[in-house]
Amino acid sequence: MTPSPPPRPPQLGPLLAQRRSALGWSQQRTAAELCTAAGVPTLSRHEVSRWERQRRVPGGFWLGWLAIVLDMPLVVLAEAAASTRRAGPTRVGGPGRATVASARPAGRTGPGRAAGRAGGTTRGGGARAMTTG
Repeated sequence: MTPSPPPRPPQLGPLLAQRRSALGWSQQRTAAELCTAAGVPTLSRHEVSRWERQRRVPGGFWLGWLAIVLDMPLVVLAEAAASTRRAGPTRVGGPGRATVASARPAGRTGPGRAAGRAGGTTRGGGARAMTTG
């Protein structure tokens, strides 16, 4: 008799929604708590909703802050994020509306992310200057 495979890690969206509900928090409060902890004022409840509906998957920066704010082990969140990415994009009606972003914000550091790359530099973000010739 062959042993059954180990259970798969949970998907990140339902895990986040369940933990947020267990704390009695709204998506708005979750976003506000994340902004306060990370010192980044730009996260909205819409992004929390996208994570919960698995339209996007947070990168290492936000996973680290989610672990702190939701009082969960980072490894549990990272495994759930990896499981969600492996499952592929969640489809939504309409062209170009379904995304599971695995890209991380450039140049940010946080509790779930190493500061910089090998060689001591970080990637720059922002727009490129356009030149006319």
